[in-house]
Amino acid sequence: MKTEEAQAARKAWMGLLAKASPEQLAELWSGLGAEPDFTWLRPPEIGGVMVRGRMGGTGAPFNLGEMTVTRCAVSLDGGAVGHGYVQGRDKHHAEIAAKVDALMQGEMADVVERSILTPLRDTQTATKTARAAKAAATKVDFFTLARGED
Repeated sequence: MKTEEAQAARKAWMGLLAKASPEQLAELWSGLGAEPDFTWLRPPEIGGVMVRGRMGGTGAPFNLGEMTVTRCAVSLDGGAVGHGYVQGRDKHHAEIAAKVDALMQGEMADVVERSILTPLRDTQTATKTARAAKAAATKVDFFTLARGED
């Protein structure tokens, strides 16, 4: 059970890092002030992936199109391995994401959570809330009045 919880937590922070604004992530990373010693397992490289979709979320899968992604992998001197996968062609974003992923698996996890992941999560929540409020402002309620017999 503990491994499933750890996997779910890692999936959540990797998704958060992938969706983060590269500028905000770089700013938070520099504010952390902890540049770990690491070895490249896979230097940042740009490639493409096929994005698949389903009609209505349940239909037969179909190829929607290709998307550019950047990936990399690092190994910290302590042995933790971190991976970074981000949309687009930003090698620095992928590098920071991989380092944060690796640090989250070690002793600095609490510091990294407070300094980087919590502010990213707060920004993402605020963005979703603002988007939902903007969409709600355009909501139209349709109703039908029952007409009586003439």
